[in-house]
Amino acid sequence: LPKVGWAKLRQQQLGLYKDRKPNSFAITNSIQFKSMASSSKLVKAILDPKKNWFAALHKKTIENRLRKYGLRYDDLYDPMESLDIKEALARLPREIVDARNQRLLRAMDLSMKHEYLSNDLQAQQTPFRSYLRDMLALVEREKAERQALGALPLQQRTIP
Repeated sequence: LPKVGWAKLRQQQLGLYKDRKPNSFAITNSIQFKSMASSSKLVKAILDPKKNWFAALHKKTIENRLRKYGLRYDDLYDPMESLDIKEALARLPREIVDARNQRLLRAMDLSMKHEYLSNDLQAQQTPFRSYLRDMLALVEREKAERQALGALPLQQRTIP
């Protein structure tokens, strides 16, 4: 099979490939799905644990898994995934970043030993106590503002 780049594959899916007529059905469905996912009350209700028992069950399962290793949900954000996350972590106080690194090291150690935290330590954990989301939202708002004003990005966004 010949190698097809991701852009060409996406163009083929949307019907935008050069030798074909545009597939208006695929284009409108893609646009409608994006707008529906971002603003639909139905989607928000499905993902809200207070309104959907399955979402509540999922949240409880995630909470139990994070408690076993002593992690918080914000510890799962990877700074290598996004420069916004890296910038948000750089703006946090040193004590918070050190505590995050300590939790991650403890979780890796427990995972390698195939063990969990003791039950009394698990009871003390607060998996959904956020420390990164507010700073991440601030970084994303600043990025959007810079784009709207036509300013250069805060950091160069290239893949090494």
